[in-house]
Amino acid sequence: MSMRHAVKVRGGAAVAVAAVLAFALAGCGGDDGKSGEAQSSSVPKKPGAATPEPSRSGKSSSAPLEVIATASGEDGVVLEINEAKRDAGGFLTVSGQIKNSGSKDFTHTTAWRGNELTGSGESVAGATLVDKAGKKRYYVLRDTEGRCLCTTGVNSIGAGKALPIFMQFPVPPATTTEVDFSLPTFATATVKISG
Repeated sequence: MSMRHAVKVRGGAAVAVAAVLAFALAGCGGDDGKSGEAQSSSVPKKPGAATPEPSRSGKSSSAPLEVIATASGEDGVVLEINEAKRDAGGFLTVSGQIKNSGSKDFTHTTAWRGNELTGSGESVAGATLVDKAGKKRYYVLRDTEGRCLCTTGVNSIGAGKALPIFMQFPVPPATTTEVDFSLPTFATATVKISG
Protein backbone atom coordinates (compact mmCIF):
# COMPACT_ATOMS: atom_id res chain seq x y z
CA MET A 1 0.00 0.00 0.00
CA SER A 2 1.52 3.33 -1.02
CA MET A 3 1.69 6.33 1.34
CA ARG A 4 -0.71 8.29 -0.91
CA HIS A 5 -3.35 5.52 -0.73
CA ALA A 6 -3.00 5.28 3.08
CA VAL A 7 -3.66 9.01 3.43
CA LYS A 8 -6.86 8.70 1.39
CA VAL A 9 -8.11 5.87 3.62
CA ARG A 10 -7.45 7.86 6.80
CA GLY A 11 -9.16 10.92 5.35
CA GLY A 12 -12.21 8.83 4.45
CA ALA A 13 -12.29 7.36 7.95
CA ALA A 14 -12.19 10.85 9.47
CA VAL A 15 -15.14 11.93 7.33
CA ALA A 16 -17.09 8.81 8.37
CA VAL A 17 -16.38 9.41 12.07
CA ALA A 18 -17.41 13.07 11.75
CA ALA A 19 -20.69 12.03 10.05
CA VAL A 20 -21.48 9.50 12.80
CA LEU A 21 -20.78 12.09 15.51
CA ALA A 22 -22.99 14.65 13.74
CA PHE A 23 -25.90 12.19 13.64
CA ALA A 24 -25.37 11.22 17.29
CA LEU A 25 -25.34 14.83 18.42
CA ALA A 26 -28.44 15.61 16.36
CA GLY A 27 -30.26 12.84 18.22
CA CYS A 28 -29.29 14.41 21.56
CA GLY A 29 -30.80 17.78 20.68
CA GLY A 30 -32.48 19.79 23.39
CA ASP A 31 -36.10 20.81 23.70
CA ASP A 32 -36.73 24.03 21.82
CA GLY A 33 -39.89 24.64 23.82
CA LYS A 34 -42.23 23.57 21.00
CA SER A 35 -42.98 20.09 22.31
CA GLY A 36 -44.91 21.47 25.31
CA GLU A 37 -47.37 18.80 26.39
CA ALA A 38 -45.52 16.03 24.57
CA GLN A 39 -42.97 15.70 27.36
CA SER A 40 -43.48 12.90 29.84
CA SER A 41 -44.82 14.00 33.19
CA SER A 42 -42.56 11.43 34.87
CA VAL A 43 -39.47 13.56 34.20
CA PRO A 44 -38.65 15.37 37.43
CA LYS A 45 -38.71 19.16 37.33
CA LYS A 46 -36.52 19.44 40.44
CA PRO A 47 -34.35 17.04 42.43
CA GLY A 48 -36.33 14.77 44.71
CA ALA A 49 -39.39 14.49 42.48
CA ALA A 50 -40.85 10.98 42.34
CA THR A 51 -40.20 9.05 39.15
CA PRO A 52 -40.96 5.48 38.14
CA GLU A 53 -37.88 3.28 38.26
CA PRO A 54 -36.73 2.40 34.71
CA SER A 55 -36.35 -1.24 33.89
CA ARG A 56 -33.10 -2.71 32.54
CA SER A 57 -34.51 -2.22 29.02
CA GLY A 58 -34.80 1.53 29.60
CA LYS A 59 -38.61 1.55 29.68
CA SER A 60 -40.52 2.62 32.77
CA SER A 61 -42.09 -0.14 34.77
CA SER A 62 -45.38 0.40 36.59
CA ALA A 63 -44.93 -2.76 38.67
CA PRO A 64 -43.85 -2.11 42.26
CA LEU A 65 -40.22 -2.90 42.97
CA GLU A 66 -39.30 -5.64 45.42
CA VAL A 67 -37.86 -4.20 48.63
CA ILE A 68 -35.04 -6.41 49.96
CA ALA A 69 -34.02 -4.13 52.86
CA THR A 70 -35.29 -1.02 54.64
CA ALA A 71 -33.47 1.48 56.87
CA SER A 72 -35.00 4.36 58.80
CA GLY A 73 -33.41 7.80 58.78
CA GLU A 74 -34.18 11.15 60.36
CA ASP A 75 -37.32 13.28 59.92
CA GLY A 76 -39.44 10.48 58.41
CA VAL A 77 -37.00 9.61 55.61
CA VAL A 78 -36.75 5.90 54.73
CA LEU A 79 -34.19 4.12 52.55
CA GLU A 80 -35.50 1.15 50.57
CA ILE A 81 -33.03 -1.12 48.81
CA ASN A 82 -34.42 -2.94 45.78
CA GLU A 83 -31.35 -4.77 44.49
CA ALA A 84 -27.70 -5.57 45.22
CA LYS A 85 -26.43 -7.24 42.08
CA ARG A 86 -23.07 -8.41 40.83
CA ASP A 87 -22.41 -6.91 37.38
CA ALA A 88 -20.27 -8.43 34.64
CA GLY A 89 -17.69 -5.62 34.91
CA GLY A 90 -16.66 -6.58 38.44
CA PHE A 91 -18.99 -4.18 40.25
CA LEU A 92 -21.66 -4.64 42.86
CA THR A 93 -24.49 -2.23 42.10
CA VAL A 94 -26.88 -1.34 44.91
CA SER A 95 -30.07 0.39 43.83
CA GLY A 96 -33.16 1.60 45.63
CA GLN A 97 -34.92 4.78 46.65
CA ILE A 98 -35.06 7.25 49.47
CA LYS A 99 -38.61 8.20 50.44
CA ASN A 100 -39.63 11.30 52.36
CA SER A 101 -42.80 10.41 54.25
CA GLY A 102 -42.63 13.66 56.22
CA SER A 103 -44.72 16.78 55.68
CA LYS A 104 -41.72 19.04 54.88
CA ASP A 105 -39.00 18.93 52.25
CA PHE A 106 -35.93 17.06 53.48
CA THR A 107 -32.70 19.01 52.89
CA HIS A 108 -30.19 17.42 55.30
CA THR A 109 -28.43 15.44 52.56
CA THR A 110 -24.86 16.71 53.03
CA ALA A 111 -23.90 13.82 55.34
CA TRP A 112 -24.69 11.31 52.58
CA ARG A 113 -21.90 12.46 50.29
CA GLY A 114 -19.07 11.17 52.45
CA ASN A 115 -15.53 12.54 52.33
CA GLU A 116 -15.58 13.97 48.81
CA LEU A 117 -12.37 15.68 47.77
CA THR A 118 -13.50 16.37 44.20
CA GLY A 119 -16.53 17.57 42.31
CA SER A 120 -19.17 14.89 42.90
CA GLY A 121 -21.18 17.46 44.84
CA GLU A 122 -24.24 16.33 46.76
CA SER A 123 -24.47 12.56 46.35
CA VAL A 124 -24.82 9.24 48.15
CA ALA A 125 -21.07 8.56 47.96
CA GLY A 126 -20.83 8.12 51.74
CA ALA A 127 -22.40 4.66 51.52
CA THR A 128 -20.37 1.63 52.56
CA LEU A 129 -20.73 -2.15 52.49
CA VAL A 130 -19.31 -4.44 55.16
CA ASP A 131 -18.60 -8.11 54.45
CA LYS A 132 -18.60 -9.42 58.03
CA ALA A 133 -17.50 -12.93 57.03
CA GLY A 134 -14.58 -11.63 54.95
CA LYS A 135 -13.88 -8.80 57.45
CA LYS A 136 -13.76 -6.17 54.70
CA ARG A 137 -15.34 -2.74 54.17
CA TYR A 138 -16.13 -1.51 50.65
CA TYR A 139 -16.50 2.13 49.60
CA VAL A 140 -18.33 3.61 46.60
CA LEU A 141 -16.12 3.49 43.50
CA ARG A 142 -14.77 6.67 41.85
CA ASP A 143 -14.06 7.37 38.20
CA THR A 144 -10.66 8.56 36.92
CA GLU A 145 -11.56 12.16 37.80
CA GLY A 146 -12.52 11.26 41.38
CA ARG A 147 -16.30 11.48 40.95
CA CYS A 148 -18.39 8.79 42.59
CA LEU A 149 -20.11 6.04 40.61
CA CYS A 150 -23.39 6.84 42.30
CA THR A 151 -26.41 9.12 42.26
CA THR A 152 -25.37 12.79 42.35
CA GLY A 153 -27.27 16.08 42.55
CA VAL A 154 -29.04 15.02 45.74
CA ASN A 155 -29.83 18.29 47.52
CA SER A 156 -33.41 17.80 48.71
CA ILE A 157 -36.33 15.38 48.67
CA GLY A 158 -39.80 16.89 48.56
CA ALA A 159 -42.47 15.96 51.09
CA GLY A 160 -44.15 12.72 50.01
CA LYS A 161 -41.62 12.18 47.20
CA ALA A 162 -39.10 9.43 46.46
CA LEU A 163 -35.63 9.71 44.95
CA PRO A 164 -34.22 6.73 42.97
CA ILE A 165 -30.58 6.07 43.91
CA PHE A 166 -27.75 3.74 42.94
CA MET A 167 -24.12 3.24 43.90
CA GLN A 168 -21.39 0.89 42.65
CA PHE A 169 -18.87 -0.89 44.87
CA PRO A 170 -16.01 -3.31 44.22
CA VAL A 171 -17.54 -6.78 44.05
CA PRO A 172 -17.08 -8.99 47.14
CA PRO A 173 -15.93 -12.60 46.66
CA ALA A 174 -18.45 -15.02 45.15
CA THR A 175 -18.70 -16.77 48.53
CA THR A 176 -20.15 -13.61 50.10
CA THR A 177 -23.94 -13.78 49.86
CA GLU A 178 -24.90 -10.84 52.08
CA VAL A 179 -23.41 -7.55 53.27
CA ASP A 180 -24.32 -4.80 55.71
CA PHE A 181 -25.21 -1.57 53.88
CA SER A 182 -24.72 1.80 55.59
CA LEU A 183 -25.51 5.35 54.51
CA PRO A 184 -24.90 8.15 57.04
CA THR A 185 -28.05 9.15 59.03
CA PHE A 186 -29.71 5.76 58.31
CA ALA A 187 -29.69 2.55 60.31
CA THR A 188 -27.54 -0.28 58.92
CA ALA A 189 -29.41 -2.81 56.75
CA THR A 190 -28.41 -6.38 55.85
CA VAL A 191 -28.67 -6.93 52.08
CA LYS A 192 -28.64 -10.21 50.12
CA ILE A 193 -26.51 -10.16 46.96
CA SER A 194 -27.90 -11.49 43.67
CA GLY A 195 -26.14 -12.39 40.44
